[in-house]
Amino acid sequence: MLNRFTRATLLAGAALACLSAPTLFAQTATPDATAAADTPGDAGLGEIVVTATKRETNLQETPISMAVMSTEALKDRHVSSLYDLADGAVPSLRIATFEARQSALTIGIRGIVPLDANQPAREQGVGIYVDGVYMGRQHGLNAALFDVERVEVLKGPQGTLFGRNTEGGALSIVSKAPTGEWGGRVEAGAGNYGGRNANAHINLPSIAGFSVKLDGVIQHQDATTKNPMAGQAGFNYYNRKGLRAAVRWQPTSSITNDFSYDVAKDENTPFYSQLLNYNPNGCANGTQASHAACTLPGTAYTNLTGGPVKPLMPGVVVNGDTRMKTADIGVPQQVSVDKTHGFTNMLKWEVSPQIELRSITAWRGVDATQWDNSGGAHRPPLVSPALGSTAAGCTAAAPCAFSRYSLADLRQRQFSQELQAVGTFGNIDYVAGLFYFNEHVSDDAATPSSMGAVAIRNAAGAITGYNYVTIPFCTASTPAFVGSAVNGCSIDRASEVWSKSYAGYGQLTWNATDALHITVGGRYTHDKKKGVLHYSRNVNYDTNPPAASVGYQPLDASWNRFNPMATVAYDVSNDLHVYAKYATGYRAGGASSRTSNYQAFDPEDVKSYEVGLKSDFWNNRARFNLAGYIMDRKDSQVDISSIQFVGASSFNNLVTINAPGTTKIRGIEADLTVNPIEGLTLNASYAYTYTKIPPVLITATAAAGGSTSVYQNFYIVFTPRNAASGSIDYAVPVGGGDTKLKFHFDGNYSQATQAFDQFVTKNDSSLIFNGRVSLADIGTGNGRNLTLSLWGRNLFNEQYVFRRDPSNSLPAAPTSSVTSGSIANVLGDYGNFNAPRTYGVEASFKF
Repeated sequence: MLNRFTRATLLAGAALACLSAPTLFAQTATPDATAAADTPGDAGLGEIVVTATKRETNLQETPISMAVMSTEALKDRHVSSLYDLADGAVPSLRIATFEARQSALTIGIRGIVPLDANQPAREQGVGIYVDGVYMGRQHGLNAALFDVERVEVLKGPQGTLFGRNTEGGALSIVSKAPTGEWGGRVEAGAGNYGGRNANAHINLPSIAGFSVKLDGVIQHQDATTKNPMAGQAGFNYYNRKGLRAAVRWQPTSSITNDFSYDVAKDENTPFYSQLLNYNPNGCANGTQASHAACTLPGTAYTNLTGGPVKPLMPGVVVNGDTRMKTADIGVPQQVSVDKTHGFTNMLKWEVSPQIELRSITAWRGVDATQWDNSGGAHRPPLVSPALGSTAAGCTAAAPCAFSRYSLADLRQRQFSQELQAVGTFGNIDYVAGLFYFNEHVSDDAATPSSMGAVAIRNAAGAITGYNYVTIPFCTASTPAFVGSAVNGCSIDRASEVWSKSYAGYGQLTWNATDALHITVGGRYTHDKKKGVLHYSRNVNYDTNPPAASVGYQPLDASWNRFNPMATVAYDVSNDLHVYAKYATGYRAGGASSRTSNYQAFDPEDVKSYEVGLKSDFWNNRARFNLAGYIMDRKDSQVDISSIQFVGASSFNNLVTINAPGTTKIRGIEADLTVNPIEGLTLNASYAYTYTKIPPVLITATAAAGGSTSVYQNFYIVFTPRNAASGSIDYAVPVGGGDTKLKFHFDGNYSQATQAFDQFVTKNDSSLIFNGRVSLADIGTGNGRNLTLSLWGRNLFNEQYVFRRDPSNSLPAAPTSSVTSGSIANVLGDYGNFNAPRTYGVEASFKF
């Protein structure tokens, strides 16, 4: 087996030899993936059709830095959900699962990555679109993918054509449309960890202008980390099911109406949160001067209280090197459930050769329940007293509580309507549109303790060990505003938000000559957002309004933005295209439901300056694209996360502020695809991303008066300075028909990144390899064929921490004094390891 250094050297060599990404994957596309040669006899790389400008264009002639993943590329990498792209297949695209469950994803492009966009009044920085419909929440995004034609990753601000919350870019998923001809594909497979998948995609014959397509998907994997408690779910488990029906109506040659309905259910559990170390900062009570490493960022402690740091509970395992196959202490763990559903209707009417009118209408909803006990004994509250103590407590009648069970509910409904006019008048290409978006979201959360420690004592009354037992939780009467997960609990928070957005936009491209193209555009947006806290720290704000000293204010804000863009593109030749682009974007403001005062924050704005080139050479057998950009972001939304303790429970307090000054983001993206001989395609891609947020002066005020101010550094999360990806695809004809033996191998590297805005602590670097071998298109007669495949992800079983949390290794946030912090609940860093090696076999029958 190759060691990490050898694998890194091989991948670095491949990256230096190639450099790639926009054209990275679509070059391997089959005819059903919108990549085809100009003529049947052409050799080399085919043309790739994209819709990034709201019209179909050739990728190489579109002055936008973007990556396109075809059907075949997704299959080769065994991408069954968006999280499968977290290994870095597109270096500028970063995806991380929210700690509490896999279906809530954090998605970023070019350093625009929010730490916690799971709150109802917080927005994403990258717009996610499915068949032209904006997904308002990141919840439910990891549901099973249906029959995808391609995934377009648009890099950089897309504020003109795609609107708010697309500062970093947009990720557009395009589904395959009904064909109107009888046919389809049925697939089934099995893998390790009890993995199994099946999907069916059926096209029915067109009748009276109506074409119907049906898609069904099932994906399952057993837990990769076992839970020792009998009858309870393990960790990194998922079970996904989804159905989609699409109907295309074409009453005339100029009118096409596409209607679709989809419903999906995603049952999953979080990755296991291991204890990576114990008291790594050497915290001990006393003066802060003697414990310089034991302090919260932005806090000028002079004293540490609550010590000494408690010893580890018996049975707790510290392991920062390898992924644990079995949790150290069994805990109650129920699967989280995300249910998504929605209707989409897209009407296109080609009024004349110069104008096409479009209407995109959608209504969607998400219902999520979260059950996260991934930390077990690795998160506060901590059990005391220690072994050998004769102190009272931790009895069978009153066990010492631990094992923080993070429970939450979310319900979201959205409606959107977009009207577009797209066409060409003479040498002017144009897009104009109106957009309306209406969203209602409510959420709640609770964090009861689910386990108890019962002391075992010797004859002298000294504690010699512990028995661990489950304890009742959430047994109170049901509060007035809760969902099913927190039913009967002490409520940490519950909030409700109503958002509306109105926009009008336009974009013109003047084809001044056959080679010179000048594009200008702009979008005006009016956003309005209202929100309330119903509960905070188990106080019902509806019936018991908080005291004025808390500073609570319902959210009632509106913002107006005009986002312009301009591009100058020049076709040096048929094979070389260069461009310079200025673009802007903005992310709406909101309020943090994780604070007792529902602290509001303002929008952030970004300006981007980009230059790039796209080229084909070597008789269309090689393609090289390069982009460089400078982005300046003002009023950056940054998060300050801390654990606060209320009675016997803990509260995850998260304050979002707008950092003053200008956040600098700089980057280079390079992509190369080479087809040196028939059947062989080499790809590589590289992204360099530099980020810098100016230090922020943080002022803490004590309840008893007085304050202290400290400059604090902030970081952009999940954004590596250097990232690269490379792949090799080779197809060899077998026999005299269309049968081919196909090989795919890819490697993906990411430098270490931060997981929290205010912590310098980094995750691990990663190097992941995936592969697939297929005997494809085995003819079975009458136009039918069979494909048999063997696939593997994380082939070398690389183990790295993708989310490292130092919150539990630092003192608690100050309460009554701004100069003292308690170390009573200091334990250590905990984190999540990536998924282990998975592999399996698949059969696909096409008819």
